[in-house]
Formats: sequence, structure tokens, C-alpha cells
Amino acid sequence: MRPLADLRVIAVEQYGAGPFGTVHLAELGADVIKIEDVRTGGDVGRAVPPYQSGDHSLFFEAFNHDKRSVALDLTNDAGRAVFEDLVRVCDAVYSNLRGDIPAKLRLRYADLAHVNPRVVCVSLSGFGMTGPRSAEPAYDYILQGLAGWQSLTGDPDGPPTKSGLSVVDYSGGLVAALALLAGVHAARRDGVGCDCDTSLFDTAMNMLTYVASWALATDGAYEPQRLAYSAHPSIVPFQNFRTADGWIVIVCAKEKFWQRLVGVLGIEHVRDDPRFRGFAARRENRALVTSTLQDVLVQRTTADWIAALTAAGVPCGPINDVRSALADPQTAARGLITEVRHPAFGAARWIASPVRVGEDATPHRRAPGLGEHTETVLCELLAYSPESIARRRADGAFGPRETSAAATDEASAI
Repeated sequence: MRPLADLRVIAVEQYGAGPFGTVHLAELGADVIKIEDVRTGGDVGRAVPPYQSGDHSLFFEAFNHDKRSVALDLTNDAGRAVFEDLVRVCDAVYSNLRGDIPAKLRLRYADLAHVNPRVVCVSLSGFGMTGPRSAEPAYDYILQGLAGWQSLTGDPDGPPTKSGLSVVDYSGGLVAALALLAGVHAARRDGVGCDCDTSLFDTAMNMLTYVASWALATDGAYEPQRLAYSAHPSIVPFQNFRTADGWIVIVCAKEKFWQRLVGVLGIEHVRDDPRFRGFAARRENRALVTSTLQDVLVQRTTADWIAALTAAGVPCGPINDVRSALADPQTAARGLITEVRHPAFGAARWIASPVRVGEDATPHRRAPGLGEHTETVLCELLAYSPESIARRRADGAFGPRETSAAATDEASAI
């Protein structure tokens, strides 16, 4: 059995942050039942271009493979009744909505404990369910600015810059997934569920780590700043360098790496220079140290330097573009690229979860069509008859435009 084969999660989720958290649970075997409102076209991620067809998109695929989709209108009395029936047989209700919405949709533990006293209610919102910003919407880009990240990213003379990926969203999803697992563990031990109030803001602030500690410890004396070539604020060298044909990252996080680097670059004269001796001296003389290294590194290609530095045991790597990263031999060796058949795209590929527990040869499933598993889930988990499903459909439980999904649940790994 896969590690989380006994975990069942109702996911009232959308777009990136929330689905990123549950997709890792799904890859580990959890039954993630994605609740979608057909009145709005389901998860907005289904409509994200450029690779989009009908209610499928490759954006949606990346965040929602291995899940099941149930069409349900939570604002409809019949839909709410079906939702509560699902809560009775599930371990957790997971949502990523604005901080005031879980109360309005009655997704908190206080709203659901009477249905299932062991249920764990996880909310991943922009700012949490408390505080002056709780009712504000938030997205990764906003949080990277608000939490100070953009002030730390980019060139010193350039504008504030965000990360190339939505790191706050993805980290927030993982935080919420971790909270869910901890909550379910406690519920199974104690017989009582709980709320897990997580937020992108909390996550982004927590990830300031040592930078925040330095700023708090110095009462304003320490002012974080952007450094050229993506340099580390305290360790030198620990940054990007130009080569004859591109860029390379070199990291000397230990003194032994610095000594090896000196030998490979043939700059033995700096060994006895006090300006290069030790972390503190190299940080104080950052400009001299980096220019000395740069003058040598620009003389040979990235591949030449990678070979020489790797052989000497100096941590380093090329600055790849995305295609080069996907083609790296380590990517293939780790089995990171997953491929399944897809009705809209022929094939869909994504990067496998880095969370690995034991050996797993279980085939993966493509992301579901909107409402694809509604009848399957209700029959399988709740023993609804076709007649009772038809009655609930007539009552609007699944939304006014919900129809039986034509797609099948048979997509298997190629």
C-alpha cells in the first residue's frame, strides 16, 4: 500500500497554492476528492493558457493529477447535505480560500464537528482567519512584496524583483499539507479533530529565517540589501560568476572548499593574503575577492570549470535554462518526469513529487475532468443509488449545468 492510502481528503481548493499541497498527498496515495462548482467552471486553473482545451489545461494538470473531481454547489441545501455526507467518511476538509470564507461556507471545525468529531479542517488563506487583513485576497506576487522578499531579490541597482516561480504559493501548500498530516495524526490518537489555520503571509514571513533574526537582533542597525550576481549576504564566494560562454554558481560554504577553489583557479598567491583568509575577511573584502575570481573564471567555458571544480570537490553548478534542467541526466536518473495519456493533449507530463516514502511503482492518473468522478465517489463512498443521485441533481446539489462526465478514470502511466 502507498503510505497515505488510508487518508481521505475533501479539497475545496483552487488555482496553485492549495492544489500544490494536496497533489503531494495524492502522489503518496491519499484519496483527494476535489470539490468544484460547475457554475464558475470549476477550478480557475482549468482556464489558464496557453496550453488549454475545454476544461483541461496543462497548468491544471501540474497541480491536480491523481485526484478525483466531484461537482458540488456548497451554497445549495442539497449540495450542502451531500458535502456533509462526505465529511462523515473523510479525514480532513482542506481549503484555500480568502480568510473570511471558511466561516461563511461553514468549513471550520465548529461547523463540522457535529458531522464528524474527528475531522481536521485545514484553511490555507492569504492572511489567515484572524487579524486586520483576514478578509483580503492575496497572491504569491503580493506576498513576495509584502513580506520583504522582493527587497532582497534582484540586482542592487535594479527594481525590486520577485522569484521566477511562485515560491510562497508552493511553500504555503506544503505547510498546509504538513498541518493536515499533523492534525489527522492527533485526531486518530485523541479522537478529536481541529482547525489548522495556515496562511501564505505566515509562510512568507517564516521563510525570512536568519534575515529576520539579524534584523530583530540589531534593532534597526542591520539593513538587508540586494547583492550583485545573486551573492549570499554573509559567505564569500557564494554566488554566480561569468564564464567564457555563460554562468556558473560557486559555493564555498566551508573553508576547505575555498582552499580547493584557490588550487583549481591557480591563484595560490591569495592563500597568505589576510584579506582572503577566513569567512569574515572575505566578506569584508567582497569586491576584491569576487573580482579576483571573476578575472580567472571568464577565461574558460562553463563546462570546463564544472569538470575541474567537480573533480576537486568544490560545490558548483551551471545556470541552466528550464529545458537544460529537464534534460539533465540527474532528472532522468531520479525518474522525475511522469507521463500519462491525456484526452485533450495526447500526453501530459509533470515533475514527480520530491516526497518519497519507500518504493512506489503505482501508476499515476491524469488530472480529472470537471465533475468527472461525481457519481463514482457518491456511489462508492456513500452508497447513493442512481435514483438518489438523480433526485439530488434535480435539487441543484451539483449545480445547474452539471452533467455526467463523459471522460473516464482509466488514464494510466505510459
